Amino acid sequence: MSINRLKDHWHEQHMFFGRLVAAALITVLLSGLLMYRLVDLQVVNFEHFSRLSHGNRVRIEPVPPVRGLLLDREGRLLAENRPVYQLELVPEQVSDIDGTLDELVSLGLLDAEDLPRIRNQLRSQRRFEPTVLRQRLDEQEAALFAVKRPQFPGVDIRARLARQYPLGEIGAHAIGYVGAVSEADLQRLDTANYAGTAQTGRTGAERAWEHLLHGTTGYRQVLVNAQGRTLQELERNDAVPGHNVYLTIDMELQAVAREALAGRRGSIVALDPRNGEVLALVSTPAFDPNLFSTGISGAQYNALQNSPDQPLFNRALRGQYPPGSTIKPLLALAGLHYGVMDAADSIFCPGWFSLPNHSHRYRDWKRTGHGTVDLEESVAQSCDVYYYQLAMTLGIERMHEFLEWFGLGERTGIDIPGEQPGLLPSREWKRTAFRERQDQVWFPGETVITGIGQGYMLATPLQLAQSAAILGNRGRGFRPTLLAAVENPASGERVAVTPEPLPPLRLQPDHVEEAVDSMIAVVHGPRGTARATWIDSSWTVAGKTGTAQVVGIAQGEEYDEEATAERERPHALFVAFAPAENPRIAIGVLVENGSSGSTTAAPIARVVMDHWLQREAD
Repeated sequence: MSINRLKDHWHEQHMFFGRLVAAALITVLLSGLLMYRLVDLQVVNFEHFSRLSHGNRVRIEPVPPVRGLLLDREGRLLAENRPVYQLELVPEQVSDIDGTLDELVSLGLLDAEDLPRIRNQLRSQRRFEPTVLRQRLDEQEAALFAVKRPQFPGVDIRARLARQYPLGEIGAHAIGYVGAVSEADLQRLDTANYAGTAQTGRTGAERAWEHLLHGTTGYRQVLVNAQGRTLQELERNDAVPGHNVYLTIDMELQAVAREALAGRRGSIVALDPRNGEVLALVSTPAFDPNLFSTGISGAQYNALQNSPDQPLFNRALRGQYPPGSTIKPLLALAGLHYGVMDAADSIFCPGWFSLPNHSHRYRDWKRTGHGTVDLEESVAQSCDVYYYQLAMTLGIERMHEFLEWFGLGERTGIDIPGEQPGLLPSREWKRTAFRERQDQVWFPGETVITGIGQGYMLATPLQLAQSAAILGNRGRGFRPTLLAAVENPASGERVAVTPEPLPPLRLQPDHVEEAVDSMIAVVHGPRGTARATWIDSSWTVAGKTGTAQVVGIAQGEEYDEEATAERERPHALFVAFAPAENPRIAIGVLVENGSSGSTTAAPIARVVMDHWLQREAD
């Protein structure tokens, strides 16, 4: 039987036709899908995909603004922006990144301790973007790298603007510094306006007026290739530079005050009593704020953080110390105000004081006593016994109320951050400050020692200067301020800040003059505790010395400075204003463990006050 006889032609034709129909249907279906997608891309969603395509080749980049300048009251630079050499690396252009970094370390251009930070930064950035290896190179380092540049493909030096503080340590705590923007900062800042901004104000004036100094970020459209590299700038919206901020401090006076405190732990705050302007605000030891603006190393920060002298601590605003005898003129005024005594009333000081039916003796600083003293002599000689008795007569509540009027026990409201309130004790305060009931009771002995500024009472150097300013201004005070004026750098328009007066104190003028006269006697009286310092003064100065114990002395013991550890010696304080009849400067000086207000703090105050008053006179 032949093969042709076995073929089923009809069946084969039917199968062929079926396959042809199926292929045709599939072709039609696929063509339909293609047409649908073509219409979707070219007609329905044309604009959407057009925008996406445009975005792939055009990128919008932020243009950070130039930070405003900080200047002193005379227009002298306190913080500026200077071009610096910055060492950068583009990862995709470097074949051996680790080897390159090690070679830069061996040349002294990088610190080995910074390598972990740099490697983290390299991992978090895109490979075509430059990574900053070091923010500031000096000219010698830049020259060294220029010679070696051919050995470092992908590494180069670029010129950038960096914050510079010409005063260095001199103005560190008042001016503050800028630092890298952190994740926490981004929670409070306008992230859109800070796109492209690497640093923000961290302390002092830099932090307080960040909203004025920063400016407004601009943007630019750039053409980039497939790898994201910039090929051409298409459009630019320039950034608006930050405002220039004028501070009330005087650079010369600040430097003089810093020099007067050099080598000591302490603070000086000088105010203009007529408007509350801060003329000088010094805390020592200090630090160089340029370290923070250029990227402080871990070793440098740890050295500052762990120093027993606490150079990062702003003693002017945050240091809380017993005010000691500096509050005696205010308590004398309180005694007159509440009518519990007259200026002519006198007491006999045998060198000690005891509460009725108690054997404990509260000693005077002068072991043999001051004899008979009235108000003026009690302040001039700083008689403790006089104020032990006055404190018991006034009572702690009236003392609390009166001292609070002069700004003690609460923040002054100065316009830079970080201020502490100090402590002005009272019965109510003690009831809430202690957990155990027996500790909540206010004892008469606590009233006694509050009368000489000891016990629980604490004040900041700023508060001491503020209280002197209010008294010198005869009960009229102003909120302390460092902000003098704000200037638009484009137009040159400068807007001065109006002083903010505090509610005037309702004091009898003759009572105030009695208190002022007693302070003049401290400086110019025959037995004044600061007489030796101002014996040839050209000004009439009203002042008060203070020596505040930091450790207790047992009842039968005597203080021996030579046998006392340096950090256990008393703090030295001095408050003053001058000229006494119409003051132009009020000052608070605190020297930690300075031993004596009359021999340590008062001479420092004279240096600062003489400089200011002499300059004004000239």
